[in-house]
Amino acid sequence: MEKASSRVIEVTVISGEDLRVNRRNPVKKNAFVIVRTDPLNERSTGMNTENGCNPTWNQKLVLDLPMHATFITVEVHSGNKIIGISRIPLSDFTGGYLPANYLSFLSYRLRDAKGEKNGILNLSVKVNGPTNMSYAASGSMPWFGGPVTNKISNGTVTGIPVYYRV
Repeated sequence: MEKASSRVIEVTVISGEDLRVNRRNPVKKNAFVIVRTDPLNERSTGMNTENGCNPTWNQKLVLDLPMHATFITVEVHSGNKIIGISRIPLSDFTGGYLPANYLSFLSYRLRDAKGEKNGILNLSVKVNGPTNMSYAASGSMPWFGGPVTNKISNGTVTGIPVYYRV
């Protein structure tokens, strides 16, 4: 049974472009990527010892995605130095018009510790199982609930509207 507090996400880290240690020096080797969904949940790729400033990983990372999360964080490292970071909004791949298990291919600009542009990271993302709001693409509405009582109200409405199936 699927946990109500999280979903499973697959992030495939494909490649990096124009990664630099500083403005003048390109990354030479030992680049790897860390993907975080929250401070306690992270996975990392292996080190790319070849390809220098344009590394390729093609490595799938599977993580739990908490329901309260609004973004994931990707960090590119070279050895013990952080090369660049990007925060990816979940709305980029869990929007209301994407069907369940949709594979999104994405590219993000990385920023270094000073906020300067420092390369690009290419990846794909898929949220496994039924995603939130996936009904928009399928054309069917989910059942959210129904009436609580048969009493007639005094005209005051509180709460949020729900879809009621007759």
